[in-house]
Amino acid sequence: MSAIAINNATIINEGKHFLGSILVKNGLIESISFNKTFTNNVNKIIDAQGKFLIPGVIDDQVHFREPGLTHKGDIYSESKAAVAGGITSFMDMPNTNPQTITLEELDKKHEIASMQSLANYSFYLGATNNNIHEISKADPRKVCGIKVFMGSSTGNMLVDNAEALDMIFRTSPVLVATHCEDEETIKRNTSYYNKVYNKDIPFSCHPLIRSAEACYLSSNLAVKLAKQYKTRLHILHLSTEKEMDLLSNDTPLSKKLITGEVCVHHLWFSDKDYNNIGWRIKWNPAIKTSNDREALIEGLINNKLDVVATDHAPHTLKEKRNPYLTCPSGGPMVQHSLIAMLEMVRKGIFTIELVVEKMCHAPAELFKIERRGYIREGYYADLVLIDPDTIMKVTKDNILYKCGWSPFENETFSHRITHTIINGRLVYENGLFDESVKGTALCFSR
Repeated sequence: MSAIAINNATIINEGKHFLGSILVKNGLIESISFNKTFTNNVNKIIDAQGKFLIPGVIDDQVHFREPGLTHKGDIYSESKAAVAGGITSFMDMPNTNPQTITLEELDKKHEIASMQSLANYSFYLGATNNNIHEISKADPRKVCGIKVFMGSSTGNMLVDNAEALDMIFRTSPVLVATHCEDEETIKRNTSYYNKVYNKDIPFSCHPLIRSAEACYLSSNLAVKLAKQYKTRLHILHLSTEKEMDLLSNDTPLSKKLITGEVCVHHLWFSDKDYNNIGWRIKWNPAIKTSNDREALIEGLINNKLDVVATDHAPHTLKEKRNPYLTCPSGGPMVQHSLIAMLEMVRKGIFTIELVVEKMCHAPAELFKIERRGYIREGYYADLVLIDPDTIMKVTKDNILYKCGWSPFENETFSHRITHTIINGRLVYENGLFDESVKGTALCFSR
């Protein structure tokens, strides 16, 4: 395997930034230097002067749509877009066709990824009302988590049986990750707005239908179950101010029983955006008020929220342009999530150290991923170089998602990803990809 020298970079890592150089060899970070550059016995030298060097982003929630829904996206196309966006590892959700609710189907997704994924990968095992026998056999070193839909989303994986929920929380051998929205509240709200608008519901009603109340009722139940059974709970895509009351910031991440994830779209958009770009930002849970967004931002800063992810969930333009009731929820995000977060750094909302902590370090700590998420000697060389002074406008011509659109279309960002290194290989460089070697399965120290 080739050796790569990255010289004169501004390294952002573990709450600090400093000028330094890194030697990558045999897939690992061999050496970090603060006072010299590496030039001997290397196959490639990257002069990173003026650029930021960070650990590769680890996205703990994506829907890459394979198998069965590959007209929307697939592991190859979406991992390629992710790599261009600085994401070096992802964790994919089980609501595919067939659903990933058995260990046999889980193994099949691993096989597909081993041949197709440009990034490193892991897959959630999905929970249903009657597959506890599969959940109990999950290997903690190989399975990132158990996904529980505690409110229906895409697919039909709603776990609404109280005994089944109890059994999942009581017996799961790995982290339980939940989508929390109360189904009865959503049904009641949908019926109401259907009558008000004679079935022609505007997209601006989405956060009223999939309301803050619906989110809190479900999240609160998940927290109660986790505390009752001492279950390691990770609540996905939190979207409301009220849910912040369920989380704690007085415990180190490594010791937290209950952790929370926030997604980029909930930090960037608010309900004021529905009138202009409604279908583009129809996600579940819904993007809510500016007050909710500010509470999420504050929750991230004060460590109530632990991880920033994407909930990348592509649909075709034809599907998304349907009227509200038949427009599927979800959108593509992996190519632009990091630069969107860095744009918020430019605006003074976050620090770049916080972005690296929440997108790189924290997912590795939370899921106990072996030797990833940090720039440390002996760790896998998953690295990203960023030019902080190059304008990047999102257009149809540079979107890599298979669905061909983005909620950020025509947005201009002030940062650009220039290089992505995965397992010591330069996979992406200034728009060009090396697809000769694929990513590897993540391993967990549990």
